[in-house]
Amino acid sequence: MHHVVAKACIDQKINMVTASYVSDAMKELHNEAVEAGVTILNEIGLDPGIDHLLALECIDDVKAMGGRVTSFESFCGGLPAPEFSDNPLRYKFSWSPRGALLNTLSSARYLRKGQVVEISEGGELMAATKSLDFLPGFSLEGFPNRDSTAYTNYYGIPDALTVLRGTIRYTGFAEAARTLQLLGLLDPKPHPYLHTQGPDMTWRGLICQILGFEDTTILPENLKQKITERTGSEFAVELLEELELLSDEKVAKYGTPLDTLTQYLANKLALGPQERDLVILRHDIGIMWPDNRKEVRGVNFVVYGDAEGHSAMAKTVGFPAAIATKMILDGEIQHKGIILPFTSDIYRPILSRLRNEGLNSTETSKFF
Repeated sequence: MHHVVAKACIDQKINMVTASYVSDAMKELHNEAVEAGVTILNEIGLDPGIDHLLALECIDDVKAMGGRVTSFESFCGGLPAPEFSDNPLRYKFSWSPRGALLNTLSSARYLRKGQVVEISEGGELMAATKSLDFLPGFSLEGFPNRDSTAYTNYYGIPDALTVLRGTIRYTGFAEAARTLQLLGLLDPKPHPYLHTQGPDMTWRGLICQILGFEDTTILPENLKQKITERTGSEFAVELLEELELLSDEKVAKYGTPLDTLTQYLANKLALGPQERDLVILRHDIGIMWPDNRKEVRGVNFVVYGDAEGHSAMAKTVGFPAAIATKMILDGEIQHKGIILPFTSDIYRPILSRLRNEGLNSTETSKFF
């Protein structure tokens, strides 16, 4: 609905700030916004947002010193703090639960050594996961996110042969997500047994129906055997048992397996009152210097939430959006139309003020 809100803002000559990606529908409103003298600043949260700011700061500094960016890899994710990752997904929801699960079905596109790599939607993404070792104390994995190829132009890095933006999760998330996909529990299409006006059903009965087992009164051990045979993995049974999806608890039905599971997990895997979350962002930027030295510069951004205060996700999305809003109100941002925080007059002041709020990054460097 962002473009609908944006159109209303343009009609009323009201500025707008959003942490979300610019959609094609938003881009089409650019000329109208310019004519109305309205600023609509997008992608100014965490990801997208702080990831852009830290990337552009590094890239522009490299260019100013005569270097060329030859590769750009970035991973970002919101996670439970390690001590609260004790579930099969190693994950708890600090943002849209549906979005987090739906992303596992998304397509992706990125540049690897000069070649465009395409990942089809529907589940292939979870097979494209790789281990991440930039923080050795954590067990992390990452997978590509959306279309990374556009950032060659966005970030002004035409010499980069590898351009990849991805999502961070704890190791084990992808295997669990793949298993939920295989079991049909992430299917976004309506399912007849999940019609909101249909008869009551237990989770065990729903699993039987989705997997095509006609006998919903099947003995638990027989059902587990059939699930193992169907998936070729005993992990599927372990996953379902740990998430209590083989129980006699009644299902709150929301039309599709994806939406029904989302509502269930949104409660089951929510951060508890005394639990905290964690945001991890990492850029690896390959640089070629004029003297032919090669460098890989790492940018780390790690923020913990406060158990009795703001979550890390709230801080890292809320602060940049708030700072940008105040800059527009104070006249510091003069650009009109559908804009992104990609110019130094926007991203450098925001980064400076984020650091004043204690949201700091660190850098590593390796020369070859």
